[in-house]
Amino acid sequence: MKAIIITHPGGPEVLQLQERAVPAYADNEVLVKVIATGVNRPDVAQRKGNYPPPAGAPQDIPGLEIAGEITAVGSSVKRWKIGDNVCALVIGGGYAEYCNVPEGQCLPVPDGLSYKEAASLPETFFTVWSNVFDRANLQPGESLLVHGGSSGIGVAAIQMAKALGSTVYVTAGSAEKCRFCESLGADKAINYNDEDFADAIQHLTGGKGVNVILDMIGGDYTPLNLACLAEDGRLVMINTMNGKQADVDLSMLMRKRLTLTGSTLRARDTAFKATIAQKLEQNIWPFLGSGVIKPVIYKTFEAKEAAQAHQLMESSAHMGKIVLRFG
Repeated sequence: MKAIIITHPGGPEVLQLQERAVPAYADNEVLVKVIATGVNRPDVAQRKGNYPPPAGAPQDIPGLEIAGEITAVGSSVKRWKIGDNVCALVIGGGYAEYCNVPEGQCLPVPDGLSYKEAASLPETFFTVWSNVFDRANLQPGESLLVHGGSSGIGVAAIQMAKALGSTVYVTAGSAEKCRFCESLGADKAINYNDEDFADAIQHLTGGKGVNVILDMIGGDYTPLNLACLAEDGRLVMINTMNGKQADVDLSMLMRKRLTLTGSTLRARDTAFKATIAQKLEQNIWPFLGSGVIKPVIYKTFEAKEAAQAHQLMESSAHMGKIVLRFG
């Protein structure tokens, strides 16, 4: 098969299209002929040598989400059969023509969606569900602040939270990106280059603050995030793009009974990921099938153009997801 290989840690140019053996699959796995795969920031971090793959993952083939057709099934697989169209969260190896996946991490391609649209869903939708709805327990009628509203994570979080009955605020870096976020359903998008987001949130909420914040920035955003939270608010960290260290007023956590938490998804076991898949299929997939929630593809590249896809990801110029096409 053809696969995009990280030839050595470095810039986008280290991504090369090479020939590799089709991966083996275990008794509880399916083999998927990949038509499209999503591009995500962890792929960039892995390419740079900053995000080592966990044990059992392909060490030099990135890619965490795929869509395609099942071509083989393991002996203990119960749900899926050859010919089924699926999208899936994978531990790695998604930048390739074939990928093996535990059966519980597969989901049906939602009605009416293309392979490239389906490939844009798993990594961000699994991440948002796990952190916003499971870990932070966002409830209907509560409010959510999402940093990076025009990112793949932001696009998923806005639509999922709105569909399930929450008020959604986001931050973004330009007027164009703010309009884009509001077109997806955000109640208010704050241009962080024009105004202090913490002051804006206090104004928008009448001084009460928001119930949940999903943050991928970290660093100096952390004390501002805590100031934005309402009593019993929850801050969930999924990345630290501005740094791993933060100056936190611990007395604020006590006074407002705040929760500061976070998680990473890739290294979690297959049972954990299968549980998220079940919740997504029950709670979110019907909204995709009806068109209430829509995939947002900014640009699609051919597999051989993986370096250009990574350049675009690192520029942060995109609004929505970036996809590679193999089929």
